Amino acid sequence: MRRFGLALLLVLASCMPAPSSPPAPGAASRQSAAEADATLASLRRVDDLPLYEMTYTGDYDTSAPGPQPTAATPFGCSLFSAFGDPGRPLFGRNFDWDPNPALVLRADPPDGYASISLVDLRYLGLTAADDPRGDRRLLDAPLLPFDGLNERGLAVGMAADEGASATPDPAKPTVGSVRILRLVLDEAATVDEALAVFDRHNIDFTGGPPLHYLLADASGASALVEFSAGRQQVERRTGPWQALTNVPLIGVGEQERRHDQRYRILTDSLGRSGGTVTEVDAMGLLRAVSQSNTRWSVTYELGTGELQLVTGRRWQTVHTFRLAPN
Repeated sequence: MRRFGLALLLVLASCMPAPSSPPAPGAASRQSAAEADATLASLRRVDDLPLYEMTYTGDYDTSAPGPQPTAATPFGCSLFSAFGDPGRPLFGRNFDWDPNPALVLRADPPDGYASISLVDLRYLGLTAADDPRGDRRLLDAPLLPFDGLNERGLAVGMAADEGASATPDPAKPTVGSVRILRLVLDEAATVDEALAVFDRHNIDFTGGPPLHYLLADASGASALVEFSAGRQQVERRTGPWQALTNVPLIGVGEQERRHDQRYRILTDSLGRSGGTVTEVDAMGLLRAVSQSNTRWSVTYELGTGELQLVTGRRWQTVHTFRLAPN
């Protein structure tokens, strides 16, 4: 709900392992009964992935107990930020994982920024065969943004980094490795503010693969957050783009990074274009690094709040969403 002179058009991990059963449905909800009913009533099926769309009305508790991942071998995801055209900054991401239902979620908490994000509904205990209409587990969806964009033009995403490790600081609160993205979307307007949110918290990778993160904002800032030898490390972009897959990057030479095929494809393409990509170009690049298990491919236009989404590699069908529903 924070605006602060918002100039955006408000009409808008890899991958994590299989989830365990969630706690009591709706544990995160701080809604009135009417707000909860309005949230569940807003659910709409978009396609047969199945992909759903929902607008969360009211408040939620980011410290509430939520679904916990269980150990599994993660697949790979691919992300990039592109700033070759300063007037059209873009953030792209493939989510490569199991054949689970997905949700496009809008949220506008009273004390945070409005956002749009994508959620893997299996982490709420829902499968593709389930009918989620009226299911109160959906009220916990704000806790699980796998990628997203807020009203200030800050985009976030994550990918698995199996070699990462984080040593907790007893003076800091601890937050889950996906939950941190909700805190960033709610609290941060810029990459610098997002990094400050990371700095204030321990990241708990217990039960799932460790992650690294890509952050980007509408001003053109972009940064990679990794955890090496127990410490958080940051690499800011030095050129007009930044890319991330499932190999560690900080402290690793470019030639070694390029051993990863998806990273090499991303960097070669972005290098040739100087980081200048249209939404069509961006989706084409995501197609080039997609895998058989790519569940969604999404581009976020940081200056307008528009989201272009393809599910299940069905490239001929592109869904368009905006921060605020039409």
